[in-house]
Amino acid sequence: MNMNRNIAKKLTGKVALVTGGSRSIGAAIAKRLAADGAAVALTYSASPGKADEVVRSIEAAGGKALAIKADAADTEAVRLAVAKTVGAFEGIDILVNNAGIGHVGTILTTTADDLDRLYRVNVRGMFVLTKAFIAGMVERQYGVIINMSSVGGVVAVKDRHAYCTTKFAVVGFTKSIALDHALDGIRANAVCPGRVETPFVKARISEYPDPDKAYAEMAATQAVGRMGTPEEIAAAVLYLASDEAAFVTGTTFGIDGGFTVGK
Repeated sequence: MNMNRNIAKKLTGKVALVTGGSRSIGAAIAKRLAADGAAVALTYSASPGKADEVVRSIEAAGGKALAIKADAADTEAVRLAVAKTVGAFEGIDILVNNAGIGHVGTILTTTADDLDRLYRVNVRGMFVLTKAFIAGMVERQYGVIINMSSVGGVVAVKDRHAYCTTKFAVVGFTKSIALDHALDGIRANAVCPGRVETPFVKARISEYPDPDKAYAEMAATQAVGRMGTPEEIAAAVLYLASDEAAFVTGTTFGIDGGFTVGK
């Protein structure tokens, strides 16, 4: 048996754009899609050094990547990102709307400005970018759109009023696109992670009076008793991006360690 035979890559010849692709889940997604053959453009709003690190990592492994500075809330920056991606890779096949921000608070402690800030990034930014690419997908009769929602987009999470409001909107946004463009060769799905162990989460936990207790409590919200990893979320995105998921559209793809079981 030839143990060195080449294993076909799922995304060979495809082009992907990952927003918020310089850190944590976004970086893991960009690397995973590139490892399976996609040329990847990734956007970032800060930390250009981290974005460059992701690009270098992809290129070192033999892949193609491009980092573009673009705040998801800035319409002109998003349009420039579209132009740069098309200029470098002649369009895209896979759009991963990963960029997003959070907020802690009930409606009593959330201001209208807080809600507007989350809406601009989590919903409006996704709308602007998707609208910029979807006409080309319709023309080619092929496209995959993967939107990052959350368990907070399918069930309420305590003290996350604005966050849940926008993440529920992401699910509605996704389902609408999936239905409207099912016969245009376009699939749209929303990924709904539970708590994921990222540098951001670790930093917030370190601020608690008892970080070990806080970590244990957060881990326990998943039925499996632990948080997820960025790489596990990236694996789900790879599946949805590939033609193996050709019959999957309009779903809320839960990857939450059982967070929503029984809710």
